[in-house]
Parts: sequence; structure tokens; C-alpha cells
Amino acid sequence: MTATTRALVYLAPDQPLADRTLTLGAPRPGEVQVRLRASGVCHSDLHSRDGDWGTPTPIVLGHEGAGVVERVGEGVRDVVPGDHVVLAWAAPCRRCRHCVAGKAWACRNNRCEDNLLPDGTARLAMDGEPVLQHIGLGTFSERAVVAESAVIPLPKEIPWDVASLLGCGVATGVGAVFNSAQVRPGDAVAVIGCGGVGLSAVMGARAAGAHPVIAIDLSPEKLALAEELGATHTVLGGDDPAAVVAAVRDIVDDGVDHAFECAGHPATMSLSTAVLGVGGTAVLVGMPPSGTKFALDPLALSMSGQRVVGCTYGASVPAVDFPRLARLYLAGLLPVGELISHRIGLGEVDQALDALRRRERARSVVMFD
Repeated sequence: MTATTRALVYLAPDQPLADRTLTLGAPRPGEVQVRLRASGVCHSDLHSRDGDWGTPTPIVLGHEGAGVVERVGEGVRDVVPGDHVVLAWAAPCRRCRHCVAGKAWACRNNRCEDNLLPDGTARLAMDGEPVLQHIGLGTFSERAVVAESAVIPLPKEIPWDVASLLGCGVATGVGAVFNSAQVRPGDAVAVIGCGGVGLSAVMGARAAGAHPVIAIDLSPEKLALAEELGATHTVLGGDDPAAVVAAVRDIVDDGVDHAFECAGHPATMSLSTAVLGVGGTAVLVGMPPSGTKFALDPLALSMSGQRVVGCTYGASVPAVDFPRLARLYLAGLLPVGELISHRIGLGEVDQALDALRRRERARSVVMFD
């Protein structure tokens, strides 16, 4: 049995997302149909819409979603209709060597990167032709059919807007701190770029007991929000990287233990290594356009025993990390709601993406009726 869903369809770069009514196929074995209640608007959606990553079309963008289970396919055991869930864009197979080693984010037995469900198909169609689902989800839609392993139950007391952000931005930023860097109490931390992911890294650093937590950004408004979320110091960025490094070293004279690059720009990637102390780790969290390169002094890196670490999805295992994030939120240790600057309707997503390009807003969240 098929259903319909209102969705925003990406048809070509430099075009507004098209508001369409799509056909939604019934969930097959191992799949779950979810009625979306909220969807975050992430910078990765902007890269896709603007053609930075060569995203194929037609496709429903969006990958930060939370909602209610409506239907389940044959063999589904993790959830039942009525459950409140958050969606994970990395739907692990749970069987490969990466999954069994606790690296669900590294699973390559799914079809998420092809914007398909695990069986290599999509459940959405427009005029009889398939429509892809962004990273296997496609949350700029009232409904979605997704893999069972992409559906993580959450306590019903978690607000929908907060729940949606746990599925990507918060999991990435906090996970970078907890999982990729394994920050310890008292470690000195710098977070470069205070968008939604960077601010989540600030929250994670505070929750981990890091001190100092230095936020670096071009926006005084975002730095003020970073202070509210746990930054102990702020540094206003600019055209002179040496001045930023000097400002960081005025706070921690021998450099930080961990620097989290959350902007996805070559200059800030280089800056993340420049602010490190001996033995420090730079974690590259921001997602740049394809083909981006940045300058790195390998001799200085080697002589100082420093590391540069790539971070995908906060090295998260959704079934383990998402409930942990929910518990921390409910305990008041992750004030995720403070990230949300705008609650919008589905028809306002293009404006929210344009605001991201202008480095405005902390987070916009689509609220479905």
C-alpha cells in the first residue's frame, strides 16, 4: 500500500527546492515508516543544494529528523508504531567488521552514500520516477521510509526540535569530543567555528570537564552564545591567523590539547594545528566542498608529536550514543534547545539555507504540523 507525502525536492543547483507531493511506498522487510515531526537544517544540506558535492537529482534533502513510527516492515523488532524516534543517517549493517568493532559510522554495507535504502532502492517517487533520499533519509518531507538501523527510540519527554538535532549536529559535535578526541577533565580545548556543530562541541567539552574551553568565530553573536553554552573564553577571528594564535596562547601559553575545526575551511583547518600544544590533537569536523586542500607543516607536526584526526558523525554508534545524548539533555548537561534560533515551516527551508551561507543563525529547525 502506498501513501503520499509533501516534500522539498532538489532538482538542480541554484534553483529553489521544489515543493511537491510524492508517492511513498510501503516499508519493506527491515524498514520503518516515520511521520516526521521536526527536521534540522544542516550545513551539509547547503553543500548539497549549492552543488558543492555533486549531489544527484532528483532528491529530497534533509538528514536531521525526529518523529513517530507509523508502520513497520516484516521482521522489524527495534520499534513499534507509536514510538518516538530520532533518525541516523549512517544506517549500519550491524554485521561487518567495522560494526562489530564499534565503528558503525565506518560501515560500508549500507547505501547511504548513494542516497538509497540498504536494498539499493528508494521509496519515494515523482510522476512514476524514483526520487532519492538524502543519505538514506530525506527529512525535508512529512514522511520517510528508512532502514530499521537508522531508527533510534528516544524518551517521549524529549521535545521534537531537540530530538531532531541529536541525529546529526549534536551527535557530530559532542561525539567529536567524547569519541574522536576522548577529552579528559582538565584538558584545554579550542573550538573553531561556532555553528550548530561547533556549539555542540562546546557543550560536549563542558560536559567532559575540559578547561579552558576557547571558542573562536568571526561572529560576536555566536561567540556570545558559545559562552552561554559553556565556553570559558572567546576569540574573535579575522584575517590575521597569527593574531588568533597569539590570543589562544595568551589563554594557554603552551597551546591547547585538542582543537576542533568545525568550519570546513582551509584557513581554519590550518589554524587548528597552529593552536595545538605539544602532543595535541586537531580534529577535523567541518565538511568542506569536495577537493578542498589545506596547508600543513609536517615537520612541526612530527617534532611536536601532534595528530590530525578526521571525524565522521562524531565517530558515533547511533544506538549507543543517541540515547546517551538524550540522557545528558534530560539531566541538564547538554542544553540543546539553546542552539535553536529559528523554528520554521517546510516552505522556509531555502531561506534558512541562505542564512547559513551568510553565517547567520545558530540552528533552524523545521516543525511539521
